Amino acid sequence: MIRLITAAVLALIGYSAYTAEAPPGAASCSGCHPAGKSIATPVPRLNTSDAAQIATAMQDFRSGRRPATVMDRIAKGFTDEEIRAISAWYAAQKD
Repeated sequence: MIRLITAAVLALIGYSAYTAEAPPGAASCSGCHPAGKSIATPVPRLNTSDAAQIATAMQDFRSGRRPATVMDRIAKGFTDEEIRAISAWYAAQKD
């Protein structure tokens, strides 16, 4: 069900949930956020979160509601549309 909702959100903003191509800005996330379930790290894996969780976290970092070391500065570089696209794409990458 969540995968279908995510696919619908991505389609509305011009991305396919099953595309290998990440939306602009998403590639920069992988430098700190690892993919895969077996990697132990204090930085959350984005491909195990749903789109709403990712988008809310990004918006909270951007507004200063959520404390951060670097994410507040990174999030300020993204528009609401970019945050939605990145969040939906990562949520669709669940393994």
